[in-house]
Amino acid sequence: MPGHRSITAAEELAAAKLGGTPIHREQMAVVANIYRAASAVRQHLESSVLRGADLTWTAFVVLWVVWVWGESETRHVAEEAGISKGTLTGVSRTLEGRGLVKRARHPSDGRLVLLSLTEEGEKLMQRLFPEFNQEEVFVTSRLGDEECRSVADGLRQVVLQVEEHGKERRLAALGGAQPAPRRSGRRPKG
Repeated sequence: MPGHRSITAAEELAAAKLGGTPIHREQMAVVANIYRAASAVRQHLESSVLRGADLTWTAFVVLWVVWVWGESETRHVAEEAGISKGTLTGVSRTLEGRGLVKRARHPSDGRLVLLSLTEEGEKLMQRLFPEFNQEEVFVTSRLGDEECRSVADGLRQVVLQVEEHGKERRLAALGGAQPAPRRSGRRPKG
């Protein structure tokens, strides 16, 4: 890929740029490589198995969450998928239009929406997931089973640290102030 630098080159450039700045290099490498690995894996899966099913990564994750958990409130699907409720609205409408999910009002609270897979969505996931898993095997093929278990456990520990202690750490970083609302990325109309 033109202009692409290897992970080793990026680490060397960062070390040179930081020089004598007192930092924790190992932790910096872990976080940088989580991001790089996630981006590389996502791009590979979207360009291979998901492209054949005409799905984005986000659409696949939404289908996966609903497939695994069954009919769920949209707020729970968004949380499990790691996306905003607004993003989920667009993705679920697209998937609904393709006949893969159905949206229904919650029986006891009409303000809530439930998502479930259609029969077509169920068939797609049953067919697609084994193909997806084969690509998971491909992207981790340089690791043995024990290394895979170790990496997975280490990443779980990173997630748990953020889930269990991230909120108070963010508040401390902001001097006790609440974080500003997240922006959608859209610019205000002018």
